[in-house]
Amino acid sequence: MKKLSYQVLKEQNYDGYLLEKAPEKVLQFGEGNFLRAFVDYFFDILNEKMNFNGKVTVVKPLPKRVPVSVPEWLNEQEGLYTLYLRGFENGRKVNSKRVISCVSRCLNAYEDYEALMACADNPDLRYITSNTTEAGIVYDPACRFTDQPASSYPGKLTQFLYRRFQKFGSEQGKGFVILACELIDDNGKELEKCCIRHARDWNLGEDFINWLQKENFFCSTLVDRIVTGYPKNEAAALNQENGYEDMALDTGEVFGFWVIEGPEWLKEELPFAKAGLPVIVTDNHKPYKQRKVRILNGAHTSMVLGAYLAGWDIVRDCMADDVIRGFMNKAIYEEIIPTLTLPKEELETFAFSVTERFKNPFIDHALLSISLNSTSKWKARVLPTVKDYIRQKKELPKCLTASFALYLAFYRNGQELSESGLKALRPNGDSYLISDDKAVLEFFLAHKNDSSRDLAYAVCSNESFWGEDLTKLDGFAQMAADTLERIDQIGTYEVMKECL
Repeated sequence: MKKLSYQVLKEQNYDGYLLEKAPEKVLQFGEGNFLRAFVDYFFDILNEKMNFNGKVTVVKPLPKRVPVSVPEWLNEQEGLYTLYLRGFENGRKVNSKRVISCVSRCLNAYEDYEALMACADNPDLRYITSNTTEAGIVYDPACRFTDQPASSYPGKLTQFLYRRFQKFGSEQGKGFVILACELIDDNGKELEKCCIRHARDWNLGEDFINWLQKENFFCSTLVDRIVTGYPKNEAAALNQENGYEDMALDTGEVFGFWVIEGPEWLKEELPFAKAGLPVIVTDNHKPYKQRKVRILNGAHTSMVLGAYLAGWDIVRDCMADDVIRGFMNKAIYEEIIPTLTLPKEELETFAFSVTERFKNPFIDHALLSISLNSTSKWKARVLPTVKDYIRQKKELPKCLTASFALYLAFYRNGQELSESGLKALRPNGDSYLISDDKAVLEFFLAHKNDSSRDLAYAVCSNESFWGEDLTKLDGFAQMAADTLERIDQIGTYEVMKECL
């Protein structure tokens, strides 16, 4: 079978959109599944709908560690790959396929260092995107300007920006719009701080630092799409169906949402919204992040531990159960949404999309995988809502307080600590592993014989978990203790039913 290429598609009389030749306008640090199913997809649509006429140069920011990898496959396939977006949309099952043609080539930052730096000399280049994982945007004092390249992403970017400054520093409008997609708070601002620090450490001069700050726009962004990547179990059948071999196949959910904190003029320069894409350019991305963390992530964290103890394993199956789904929806619509600042209709539309995403028939999202680090997750995703609800309503949110008791029930089952986690048993006799910080696991193991009340108060008062003493939230510890005792009597499923 022939590899995917423009020629193969021509031979097949492929009638989908393709852009074979165009200037390279985007430099992308990261060749992984997420960026190819999210950012590159959006730029591909922008090419088709708005005549953006731009190619993306993809950069693998880490040394090559495997014999063959995505950059090699993409280069062999002329930058082409097939993307499947699948799930529910407006109550309808969707399975869409698109050949992405916005990628021009892939460079390895280590093997193709000179070619990478030469991209800075391209006057058409305007945008830089990245997803170098949460650990990617960090300041590394070991980076040196003379490294080829610097080991960290901010170090590499600073080297690249300095090359741009040397070439176009005297011209206005030759800086970059930099779209950081890493999953950390204020990703764009943090990236800018790292670059400025490198510039000072490397003595690159105040003129360069002024140019970096005035001519470049470091945009913090929020990205939202579940990307399931290369469909290993389906690849052979999909290739047979397509009539070509595609080693860079990618899959993700239909839902996608990108919030870019940037200047107003960026809406015209990057007209994603006009192309019908779910992209918002705003002067403040934080309300949208809060919406995602509290509704989407908060729904996961408040529901999955109780559902797992009740015998469920997959998120999709939970959505088919009236009690589990009802508990989640009551938490979202009656306890979470009232605490948020965006318009209610907008919040409810997002909440509806969350339920559709959780029903996705193409994604087997395991409850146990979501349970990882539930202590820090409950603190970040649920606790702020509990506190806001108490402030507004002068009472405790029933479902979210119950979710704390469900968390306690999940963790107190741990009986034996190993290197991989805390071994536990759920009521049906299945063994499971509780994965969290070692200090958290040791704490629960030490308290495994506590009464429900003693355990609830011990956990609530542990300020190292929550950054505060939760027993000071009026009635919270007592309600959590009472709910945990009720779980002992009737189980998590019945307790969730009683919340409805």
